[in-house]
Formats: sequence, structure tokens, C-alpha cells
Amino acid sequence: MKLEKILNNLDIIDANFEIDKEIEIKNIAFHTDDVVEGGIFVAIKGYVTDGHKFIKKARELGAEIAVVEDYSEENIKQIRVENSRIALADMARNFYEDPSKDMNVIGITATNGKTTTAFMVNSILEEDKRNTGIIGTVLTRYADVMIPSVLTTPESLTLQSYFRDMKDKGVTDVTMEVSSSAQELYRNKNIDFDIVTFNNLGREHIDQHGSFENYFRFKSRLIRHAKEDALAILNADDEKIYSLRDKTKAQVLSFSLESNDAEFGIQDLDLSSGKGKFTFKINRDIKIKDFILEKSEFNIELGSVGYSSVMNSLVAIIIGLCLKIDTETIKRALKNFKGVERRFELIFDEEFKILDDHFANEKNIDATMETLKEMDYKNLNILYAIRGKRGVEVNREITERLVKWIKVLNPKSLTATLSRDTVKEKDRVTDEELKVFKDILEKNKIDCKVYDTLEESINDAIDLLDQDDVLLLAGCQGMDKGAGFVKEKLLRENKVKDIQGFSHRIDKRIC
Repeated sequence: MKLEKILNNLDIIDANFEIDKEIEIKNIAFHTDDVVEGGIFVAIKGYVTDGHKFIKKARELGAEIAVVEDYSEENIKQIRVENSRIALADMARNFYEDPSKDMNVIGITATNGKTTTAFMVNSILEEDKRNTGIIGTVLTRYADVMIPSVLTTPESLTLQSYFRDMKDKGVTDVTMEVSSSAQELYRNKNIDFDIVTFNNLGREHIDQHGSFENYFRFKSRLIRHAKEDALAILNADDEKIYSLRDKTKAQVLSFSLESNDAEFGIQDLDLSSGKGKFTFKINRDIKIKDFILEKSEFNIELGSVGYSSVMNSLVAIIIGLCLKIDTETIKRALKNFKGVERRFELIFDEEFKILDDHFANEKNIDATMETLKEMDYKNLNILYAIRGKRGVEVNREITERLVKWIKVLNPKSLTATLSRDTVKEKDRVTDEELKVFKDILEKNKIDCKVYDTLEESINDAIDLLDQDDVLLLAGCQGMDKGAGFVKEKLLRENKVKDIQGFSHRIDKRIC
């Protein structure tokens, strides 16, 4: 592609050469692994390192031009811009010819539940026989492509390349998780969103953004920057989220789990089996673009467990209705949807139940424990993988919230693990993190055996289970491999009747 087309609408400060717009450019790269002869290298500044340090290597690999914020002494043609991440997003759109404008693109943001909501929406779209794509925390998947994710929202260049390939492969509808980091770092800039949602707001990632206000400001860009003919779905139960109704050009639709004042809501929620049953309500006639959603209600039975699934399904249902998908298709899709791995996932349900949850923060813990409070079972057993390398304060908050719920749910057993047999160095529990965990439990007179390895802790936790008990596997990276050890243990002891279904549930995991 000619340089002129790639630089279209780019805010260039200056350059250290006379720009020849007829130059043919073979590719764009922001990582030296992707540099090719005759390409452009964009030096972006990250949290860990600065791409400007790699301009020399990019030149040696054959890069023709470097896009920079600060000139380098290297002998390479350089174009200077104020923000190279914005430049990368603009160049990526031009290079891949703005593919997202030709698809229905749904952007989902939230502190908790982005992944489950995205998978629910994708299930509804697939049930409606649409050619779908999904981009998020677990994976990017479309057509014959499946790529495990490194970032919740990929860098702008990668994102545009996915959309280009999706378009070429006939994808019509794309569901995408949009993180606060992505919005701060302009990864999702130039994606043409048709529906955007803001589901809930907690206090996670504050350290990353400097303050709660900064976190909210970046997270809300998806709504505030939505185009005029887009739909913005907002949680009316959260005052800060609902305040965005006056700060967007998009048509706003609201939902509430607490009142009938919003356009959409629920009633008669039943969580006794863990799988939500409720009545979904359209509280009044709603004009959406070229059609009207009439006031009505219908019953929903979820195939996935957890109170969070109820909240997430509410958003997914609204998106389906906005895309003119009939209610029977939506109901069928949600009943058949069994959940996302490690999001209050029911991995075993025979003699006893084993649930697997990533237990990432206080809000997530509350949703998990609220569901357990409503479920019918004999005894509750909890195995918690302590969070590693997340700091004393994060572990203090999680442990204090865990203690609060232990006093409510009174589990038969509480054990914990450092998962030293499975985690990498970046997720190893520090002495200080272990100490704060133990100190809080001791202060509250709660007994807890702490295991070094995940495998031993899983084996012992299962040995404690009786008929109709529940075992909750709780934790983030430290519990990622837990389901694998569960499978080995249960198969070894011949406790599995439905081997095919059980193995399929675990063997297809990404983590």
C-alpha cells in the first residue's frame, strides 16, 4: 500500500526526511518480531518498556520508516507524532481499509462479567445462524480461526488485522470485550461500534489508572465516544454509569435488576439450582431505529450457573432484541449456553458439585457467594488459590471479603493453596501476601490449612466431599490448572458416570 494512503488523516508534527507519498509499504509493525523489509515500525510507549529503544533493531531488520514521539539518533527515516498509539490506530485503520464499518460490532465494558456477557451474546448470534466473531479475555475466534488471548483487547494494529480477516471470511457480527486499558491506550480507536454496553463498575484496576475517577473516565469512553446511530445499553442501578446517558450521542437503553423504571428488568428470580430462572420484562414500548419493541415479558432458563450469569444474560437479551432476534431463539441460546471457563463454572455435577470461579475481586466474590447463598446443597467446601504478585492491599481486600462470606455461609472446610507447582514467577505468592492472608484469618479465628501445591490441595479437598456437597475452587491464575487435577482425581477413583461430558468440559479449556 502506498504511504500516502497509510498516512491519511494522520496528525504529523514533522519528519526528518522529505516524505515520498508514492513509497510502497509492505507492512506496519509495533513489535520487532513483525518487522519486514520495506515496512513501517511504530515506536509505542508501554507500561513495561518503550518501543523507541528498539528502533535500531527495527532498522537492522529492514524497516523503511519509524513513527516516533521522540526522534532517535538511528539512521532511519522518521515521522514524528504527538502520540504514537493514536498514530498506530489511525494507520492500522487505513492499512486494513476500515473493515469494522461493514459488520455489526458490539462492544462490552464492565468491571466484571465482560467475558461471560460476550460469550452469551455470541451464543445468541450463533443460534440465529449468523457468521460470528468474538474477541476477548479468553480468545479471539471466528470462522476457522482460534487464537488464545494475551490482552483482553488486542493492540489496534492486531485488532484491525482480525477485523480485516473476519470481513474476508464473511463474518457479519462481532462481539468484543473492551477493557479500560484498551480505552486508555487507544487500542479500540477506529472500531465502528453499533452497540455498546456498560454493565457494572467496581474498584478494580485503580492502581493501573491512578485513581477511581481516571478508571471511570477511561472505561466510559466506549459510551461517551459512541456514534450517533449507535445504541448504548446502561445499568440504571449504578448512578455513575447511568449518568452517561447525558454524555453520549447514542440512543440510550437502560436496564435494572432493582426497579421497573428502566426500559428492561427482571422479576421472580430463582437460583435454587444455581442456574437462574426469571421473567425478563420490557417495561414499555421502545422505538429502536426502524422498529418498536413492544411492552412484554417472557421466561428465561439459564444453562449457566451464578447470579452474575443472570446480570450478564440481561444485557445479552437486550442486545439480541436490538438486533431483531426473536425471543425463542434467545431463550434457546441461553438455555444451551453452559458458561465460560472459570466464571462460576459447574465442572462436575453428579454425587456432589464442583464449581470453578476466578474470584478476582470483591464484586466478583459477592456475586459468587450470593449465588451459593441461594443454592440448595448439604455442605459447602472452599479451596482458595491465594493471589500472587498482586500486592498486600489486594490480598487484604480479597481475604476480608472472603471472611465476611465465611461468616454468612459457614463452610464445612476452608483450605488454601500457593499453587507453586503450576504458577509462573509473575504469579507466585510473596511472603507478605501469605502473611496478610494468614493474619486476617487468625484475627477472625478461622482455621485454614495452606498447601504448597495445587495438586495436593485439590486431592485433599475432594476427599472431604460427601453426597450433595459443593466444592468451590476459587482463585485466579493459581487455580487455572485446578480442573485438570480434578479430572485426574475423579477418573482415578472411578467417580465419574458421564465421562464423555465431563472430559469434554475440561479438555477444551484454553487455560
